[in-house]
Amino acid sequence: MRAQEEILEVTAPEKAISERRNIEALCAAKGMRMTEQRRVIARVLASSEDHPDVEELYRRCAKVDDRISISTVYRTVRLFEDSGIIERHDFREGRARYETATEAHHDHLINLRSGEVIEFRSEEIERLQAEVARKLGYKLVDHRLELYAVPLTDEKNKS
Repeated sequence: MRAQEEILEVTAPEKAISERRNIEALCAAKGMRMTEQRRVIARVLASSEDHPDVEELYRRCAKVDDRISISTVYRTVRLFEDSGIIERHDFREGRARYETATEAHHDHLINLRSGEVIEFRSEEIERLQAEVARKLGYKLVDHRLELYAVPLTDEKNKS
């Protein structure tokens, strides 16, 4: 397992949160008007340890301020996304999920059984992708990697 640990860094939720930028500060820097409802949405998004969809984000925000409507959450998420403050992901579930945009690049492994999204970084994968682009005559400038998987220890196969 030691060799795997050297080439693969799984991002712990606490670490991911500490690396996230302050959404409110980014909005202010972009000159965005911040209503109290936008502030609530920004704070809930920034404190999320997962990748919530709009409906889940709405449920969390409504616990903080029951005057927030789902349409306000949709509009605000679109505004934040268009401004590059949050990133949209489509993890094959038919619904968009969001996370705060960060400076540090990471990839995702999606557990198809539970829907859990695990963030990770692998220097080996990064090198390989750049090498593939170079061999095809390109310089890699950006990418997104999503791995879809099922647990190796499947409860159904234990019997």
